[in-house]
Amino acid sequence: MSKWFVISLFLYFPEDKTEYIPAALTMVIFLIGAILTMRFIIKVSKKEAQKAKEFEQAIMKRNEEAKENS
Repeated sequence: MSKWFVISLFLYFPEDKTEYIPAALTMVIFLIGAILTMRFIIKVSKKEAQKAKEFEQAIMKRNEEAKENS
């Protein structure tokens, strides 16, 4: 019985549903921020992967040239 009392202390469902508006706006703002951040991280990651691929190809080309000259 006391378990339900403790849990009910943390639950609050307002009768006036306009109290949900600030929470919803805050959630939307943070959700948009999270989406934009993830898109930015993915874009930077793709650029870094492309640079790494070009670097790897340059090293492989130098190694092949070194083997041919040996």
